[in-house]
Amino acid sequence: MQISRRQLLGTSLGALTTSALTTNSLAIMTTSTESQDRKPALPANLVQEFVAVAHGQFDKVKELLTEHPTLLNAVWDWTNGDFESAIGAAGHIGHREIATYLIAQGARTDLFVHTMLGHTEIVKPILTRYPEMINCKGPHGITLIRHAEKGGEEAKELLDFLNSIKK
Repeated sequence: MQISRRQLLGTSLGALTTSALTTNSLAIMTTSTESQDRKPALPANLVQEFVAVAHGQFDKVKELLTEHPTLLNAVWDWTNGDFESAIGAAGHIGHREIATYLIAQGARTDLFVHTMLGHTEIVKPILTRYPEMINCKGPHGITLIRHAEKGGEEAKELLDFLNSIKK
């Protein structure tokens, strides 16, 4: 059986159209399913409030986290990439009780929080391997040394170590 050019093109275009429609339908279905599974973003004002109260209002931190557990690792951009989490706020203020509570709830920690808490056994090996990190800055541009100072007596050994390697 012989096929004319017109028949061949008609069949090919029909197959392409069917394929494109099927592909687009799958893409729409996948996108639709993904967006149904995806939870909405936390309200910005709630994240900002949580990070703000983590600077010292322990009862409010517990209250908000109980109501909205997904706030635990949320971060707020104060402007210009100055990102801060609740645990970061507690860290640079020196609020040990809030920081340890958040860690117990599963918050991600960082070098700055461990510095404030005086965790020499964690911080010292990192700075020994990467001494240039002594110049790192955390939220609001606050240094590791300042975090150690905020840690009080529990961070004294670490503060002495940081001062000894300061450049």
